[in-house]
Amino acid sequence: MKTVKKYTLDELKDKHIGAKGTTHRDIYENELRLDLLGEMIKQTRKERHLTQTELGKMIGVQKSQISRIENNARNVTIETILKVFKALQAKVNFNVELIDGDYTIA
Repeated sequence: MKTVKKYTLDELKDKHIGAKGTTHRDIYENELRLDLLGEMIKQTRKERHLTQTELGKMIGVQKSQISRIENNARNVTIETILKVFKALQAKVNFNVELIDGDYTIA
């Protein structure tokens, strides 16, 4: 009887996308998070019983912009994302991690 080798999701990502910390893996993980952000906006909008047109009017954009945000949040400014969440009455938390631990405010 032949034994089937099992892999975890992380092992498959390491093998096919790249190890954590590599450029390809970072790009993949960031795009995945942005896709999830769009999905969260869509789900919250529906929970609030709003159409894309209604949400768009609340923040001053067209329905098509809301559709683009929900389907591909990669090309959206943080300002727009914050407006969307404010209109949806949702709290937003950003976590910024500095690799070298230093930052400067000019």
